[in-house]
Amino acid sequence: MAKVKICGLMEPLHVQSAKTADALGFMFAPSKRRVEVEQAVKLARLVPEGTEKIGVFVNEEIAEIERIAEQVPLTMIQLHGDESDEFVQLIKLPVIKAFSIRTEEDVERMEQSSADYVLVDAPGVEFRGGSGKVFDWSLLKDSAISRDRLILAGGLGLHNVQSAIQQVQPYMVDVSSGVETDGVKDSAKIKEFIRQVRRAK
Repeated sequence: MAKVKICGLMEPLHVQSAKTADALGFMFAPSKRRVEVEQAVKLARLVPEGTEKIGVFVNEEIAEIERIAEQVPLTMIQLHGDESDEFVQLIKLPVIKAFSIRTEEDVERMEQSSADYVLVDAPGVEFRGGSGKVFDWSLLKDSAISRDRLILAGGLGLHNVQSAIQQVQPYMVDVSSGVETDGVKDSAKIKEFIRQVRRAK
């Protein structure tokens, strides 16, 4: 069964709504969903024990990632920028490295990553990732990447998450804008998205 991550959380109500998810994501990179560290500390206190608390960063200094990870505290780090494999190796917590997928060459680049997990997403528009767009999942069909390492993002929502899981068979699905209404997290959509993932075959 695919796991589920709700990303871009900013409000206590929405953290509570996502309490049955496997992972919650907090944005520390330029984004309309960016949270301050103090805000993330308060939100993290509401996260159930055993649920991953993932910090999303873009081309951040290692010392700053470590400081925020300790302060919140985070259990995993997601890198959405141009970070090298050498940079990934410096991080003590498990790492998710995000890749924008347009072509087979992008898939091949993703396969070379030494990160614990790879997240595949549609290319961003204004920011890295978070475009709410779907990429061509068939590009992953012949990928050698272990599905136990694969996290699927990009344009997922109530209308397509089950078919995405059936087609791609990822370890985890990641949603942000797909559980929003008018750019704000929607508790009903969060809960229904989690239900849809749990029901997927």
